[in-house]
This record gives sequence, C-alpha cells and structure tokens, in this order.
Amino acid sequence: MALLERVGTLLRANINDLIEKAEDPEKLAKQLVLDMENQLLQVKTQVAIAIADQHLLQKKLKEHEDAMNQWNRKAELAVQKHQDDLARAALERSLSSQQVAASFAQQLEDQNAETETLRNAFGRLQQKLSETRSTCEVLIAQHRRARTAGKANAARTLAASHERSNVLNRLRTTIQRNEATNSASHMILEAQSLEDQLNGLEKEDRIERLLEDLKSRQPRLT
Repeated sequence: MALLERVGTLLRANINDLIEKAEDPEKLAKQLVLDMENQLLQVKTQVAIAIADQHLLQKKLKEHEDAMNQWNRKAELAVQKHQDDLARAALERSLSSQQVAASFAQQLEDQNAETETLRNAFGRLQQKLSETRSTCEVLIAQHRRARTAGKANAARTLAASHERSNVLNRLRTTIQRNEATNSASHMILEAQSLEDQLNGLEKEDRIERLLEDLKSRQPRLT
C-alpha cells in the first residue's frame, strides 16, 4: 500500500539531518510537520475505511453462514417428508453458501490484518509527529543562533525531495493497481467452465452422500 510506504518514509526520516542541511531550516521544519499531519489524517481516514470494510465482510460472512444453515434445515425437512429431490436441491444450495462463506472468511482474515497494520502505522506516526515537533523547535532555535548551512546542502535536499516524489508516484501507481485487483476479486463469475462441470459432478456425489446420511438419521417407522 502506497500510503503505508509514505508513512514508512516519514518514520525513517532523519529529522535532525534534514533540517541541519536545509537552506531554510525553519521553513523545512514547518513543511515536515505539515506533511506528517497530512499523512496522519490520511492514515486515520484509511483506518476508518478499513474498519468499515471489516464490518461489511463480517456481515456478508454471517449472511452466507445463516443461508447455509437454513438450507440444511430445509434439506432435513425434505428428507422427513420423503422428498429426496427437494433435499438434494437444498443441499446444493447449502454447499454453495458454504463455499461463498469460506471466501468471505478468508477476505475477512486478510482485512483484519490490514486494519491492524493501519492502526499500528497511525500510532507510530502520531508518536513520530510529536517527536518531530519537539525536534524542530530545538533545531530551529539552534540554527537561529548559528546559521552555517550552505547552498550545496540545499541542493542535496532538493535532490532528495525529487527522489521521494518519484518513489511516491511509483507507490501510488502500485496501490491503485492493487485496489483494482482487490475490487475485481469480489466479483463472482457465473459462467460455468469444464472444470465447473466436473466440480458439479463431485458436488452431486457429495449431496447424495449427505442425503443418505440425513435419511439414516431419521427415526424409523414401526
């Protein structure tokens, strides 16, 4: 995620070195603080979005688990009524719901990890921002007492800024591509391929076994 990479860049930055080498340390210090405040706001927004996605995945998972259980109950009822065809259809629906639920469970696990990562980044960036503010105040005061920075240092700072900009652009492209991939992964393909047909045969066999199991557990009529 590009945002986390940008945060990592800020967290690894040597504030003392950057300010001491700047042509205008006071201006750079204020910009660093401003950049961190902006990144902190973005991370906070992403944490909120991640939590919202987390809740949505939890809701979808529960919906399909409930559907699976409901179709199982209907299959049992059909067996009790000696309606094997209805029982098979209900079991097929139950298996489909089970498969979708498993997919959502995996997505939820991944989302939980991403949310935790964002939360940790937010906490670390908050601490870094506080430290940066204090450091900037001290270094600015020192610089005002002894201004020794030269043009060469300013040129190196500018080059470093340009390099960071290029890195951010590449990271931004990466996250956009990842977001598009994640979005596409949520689409459920309906076209049935040859592999789907073979899987269907396996499903039918499994349904028959489940049906026989249900029937075997029914009380025998005397």
